[in-house]
Amino acid sequence: MTETTATPSALFVCVHNAGRSQMAAGFLRALSGGAVEVRSAGSMPADQINPTAVEAMLEVGIDIRAEVPKVLTTEAVQASDAVITMGCGDACPIFPGKRYEDWALADPAGQGIAAVRPIRDEIRGRVLTLISELGVEPVELAG
Repeated sequence: MTETTATPSALFVCVHNAGRSQMAAGFLRALSGGAVEVRSAGSMPADQINPTAVEAMLEVGIDIRAEVPKVLTTEAVQASDAVITMGCGDACPIFPGKRYEDWALADPAGQGIAAVRPIRDEIRGRVLTLISELGVEPVELAG
């Protein structure tokens, strides 16, 4: 692989940037081994990350406790190759030439850990597919 190709980048967007998008970003960082530039944001960011989402990710060895919900900016969309939305509706700006996907996922907000685990696992599977589509070899996670 030559160094002339830019690092692929992905932006995960949900309304609060507190659950689904943060879990997806955590998986993409871990499973791409740093080979993909990762962003996440929300159209109406929450005050903090969903603690149940944090707990669910810790169960699979990924720590997202240091992350904070961020507001979605036009710049973040323009700087990303792939934009994956998760229920943010029309709040996401659309730019020509960008790859957009909408992942229909249950919202972990207000859910217990038993309800969040299947959401986490579905996100992991979708992130693995995305990594492959971006031309990156996924890394094995410990545990």
